[in-house]
Amino acid sequence: MRRGTFRDDTVDYAAVGATQAADLMHFPPERSIPAEESWRIGSGEERFRAAGESLLSWSAQRGAGLELTDVRPAAGPMYAGVSFDENGAPIAPSKLEVEQRYDSDGTPFVTAGATVHLGGRVAGMRADGELRVIFAVEEPRRIGFALGTVQGSVVSGEESFMLDWHDNDEVWFTVRAFDAPQALLYRLFPALTRRRRRELFTRYLRAISPLYATPA
Repeated sequence: MRRGTFRDDTVDYAAVGATQAADLMHFPPERSIPAEESWRIGSGEERFRAAGESLLSWSAQRGAGLELTDVRPAAGPMYAGVSFDENGAPIAPSKLEVEQRYDSDGTPFVTAGATVHLGGRVAGMRADGELRVIFAVEEPRRIGFALGTVQGSVVSGEESFMLDWHDNDEVWFTVRAFDAPQALLYRLFPALTRRRRRELFTRYLRAISPLYATPA
């Protein structure tokens, strides 16, 4: 099992890690718009491993038509994910030495604490901004990570991408997010934030799932 988390005051929102809150859709961070979708993308270990490798090599973002530049892994060891004792008290994380992996073009794989600049357009609007990997998970039946905004984005907040291989052999891909509008147009018209999120969800699914078909 490998798990990493990261937290830094340079992100531009307060609720770091809130994409993992069970009640995100009912009680999102203040002034933010929550979103969540899950899709079955196949079954079996081979499908799970292949999707995980794809996800951790930024395929969801690239497949969404976004350009990755300046991918910088965190300096030094990463941190193990926060765990809890039987009374619900958090247990301090420990450091893990993890070998950095790279894809075929030399881009570093997702690791906790890494930063990346994403650029492009979504729903007709720019989607430029710097983001940080808030946590990364690579477990026997769960793989994923979360990205948090640092600066320059039209919204601030976080989105998480998780793959789960369930006991019934099904593989599910879940994206959760909360967006607080930052650009003037998005603040004036919150519906644009929801439209942007719907478009991103569709693109992420298309990138990760071979079963994807455009709805009629």
